[in-house]
Amino acid sequence: MNIESRLAQIGSLEDPATGGVSFPVYHSTAFRHPRLGQSTGFDYARTKSPTRSVLEAAAADLEGGDAGFACSTGMAALQTIFAMFSQGDHLLVSLDLYGGTYRLLERIMSRYGVTATYVDTNDLDALEANSRPGTKAVLIETPTNPLMMITDVAKVSAWAKRKGYLVIVDNTLLTPFFFRPIEHGADIVIHSATKYLGGHNDVLAGLIVTKGEELSKEMAFLHNSIGAVLGAQDSWLLMRGMKTLALRMERHQENSVKIATWLKAHEAVEEVYHPALPHHPGYEVQQRQTSGNTGIFSFKMKDARTIEPILRQIRLIAFAESLGGVESLMTYPAVQTHADIPEEIRRAVGVDDKLLRFSVGIEHVDDLIADLGQAIDAALNEIGG
Repeated sequence: MNIESRLAQIGSLEDPATGGVSFPVYHSTAFRHPRLGQSTGFDYARTKSPTRSVLEAAAADLEGGDAGFACSTGMAALQTIFAMFSQGDHLLVSLDLYGGTYRLLERIMSRYGVTATYVDTNDLDALEANSRPGTKAVLIETPTNPLMMITDVAKVSAWAKRKGYLVIVDNTLLTPFFFRPIEHGADIVIHSATKYLGGHNDVLAGLIVTKGEELSKEMAFLHNSIGAVLGAQDSWLLMRGMKTLALRMERHQENSVKIATWLKAHEAVEEVYHPALPHHPGYEVQQRQTSGNTGIFSFKMKDARTIEPILRQIRLIAFAESLGGVESLMTYPAVQTHADIPEEIRRAVGVDDKLLRFSVGIEHVDDLIADLGQAIDAALNEIGG
């Protein structure tokens, strides 16, 4: 069955007792046992709950994995994965990394003796050069946030398998509608489901999908033991959002490519980072391994003085953190999403004081371009450009 149909039908066949096409929200945290030694399959909601179970099964199906795990946030999902590692373990991690992931690794996991090296994960020579006896996994963002660097997941997975490393892919920006990393050799896929999967800026959630029986058993143990699980109401909200994922991702992609192309031609813009544009260094890999592109991209203004007035003048586009919702949001990574990354590291990668990140929503593209255009014009007039 095509993914569009599988998305639209999430939960619709899972309630035979009533035939409800929208699966119920089971708020119960405890479940009666028929008798001693027997269970309905549900005992305590932290371990397993009916609404969350339907969501987790859908996530595993969409990503082509064996098991799904719904967490309270994307960061909770990352923490659950990182709990697999022990003192002395080492991770190879994408260079242009979301600031929250960097903070979790450097300020929390480091306390437990787990270390990370940040490299261009598409460069096998760099991965090899930074491997250590204690290296256990490669964590890949593709595209990265915010500079949209692309990694050939099949190439890296083949290399990692020879080394005995796990491959973990953050698929938040593409979703299984456009990319399924497990089909390219990944062992674990992670989502900040708050973003495109939820899609409406109204639910916090994280998802993990694993491939392989032993890995799935280990993740189930960690998920239950740590307990950062998604509640029933939020599980239902996430499923509701996912039903329209196909339609939304197509519109996000269409709008973002048109706006990125418009910005690329603007005389006040220095650079546009969008993997759908042919000048992007990851364009060919992106075309080969995915069926589409995300709705988020970044662009760099020529003059840093335009940043503050642009953010002040936008009207339809909201100056707000997060991404992936139906409403368009613009963020200033240097002082918001990536503020926890040391300045020298940010600047070395390219996250400087001229960079803006744009999460393009599903509004009419002409209205978005008009809003962005008037904001840039107002900023240029203000600084005398």
